[in-house]
Amino acid sequence: QVQLVESGGGLVQAGGSLRLSCATSRSIFSSSVMGWYRQAPGKQRELVATITTRGTTNYADSVKGRFSIFRDNAKNTVTLQMSSLKPEDTAVYYCNVNYYLSDYWGQGTQVTVSS
Repeated sequence: QVQLVESGGGLVQAGGSLRLSCATSRSIFSSSVMGWYRQAPGKQRELVATITTRGTTNYADSVKGRFSIFRDNAKNTVTLQMSSLKPEDTAVYYCNVNYYLSDYWGQGTQVTVSS
């Protein structure tokens, strides 16, 4: 059973920072690309950032230079550090792992950026 446990999120003013974390089991963490996606009201879910087991990262153009994704191998956790947040970053953020060709999702965590 694949479990992704998310933490972080909340309400922040524009220009502020937030950190999201996602924990899973060692077997999944050590063998999978992990990432964060987001879904704003009335919009499709979109990629925010991914990181491979070797640490190669990929970011959506809209967050490049403001967000950072990294892995903590000791804690089996992937973290999304978000800075210089904008109102348009407001969304539900989901942790994702592609494990044995299937996508698994966390429960989602709300990020709200006020102007």
